[in-house]
Amino acid sequence: MESAAPVKDLIEFIAKKLVEHPEDVTVEVVETEEAQEYHLRVNQADMGRVIGKSGRTAKAMRTLLGSSAAKANIRATLEIVE
Repeated sequence: MESAAPVKDLIEFIAKKLVEHPEDVTVEVVETEEAQEYHLRVNQADMGRVIGKSGRTAKAMRTLLGSSAAKANIRATLEIVE
């Protein structure tokens, strides 16, 4: 799907602004039949910054992802992987 590029760029942009090691931020798109999965990888030292207290930052990123994906008429999920 060509709609993945703007959503991927959004996730990458937000993550790079949150972390201390923006050069280590990568976003991989995995397409399934039902949805697109976005796998966000950051430096281990920045994991807490991306997840946030009680997962609030991750939840906010997922909300933005859902809104952006809905606008592009796709289903998307965000996984923060180590």
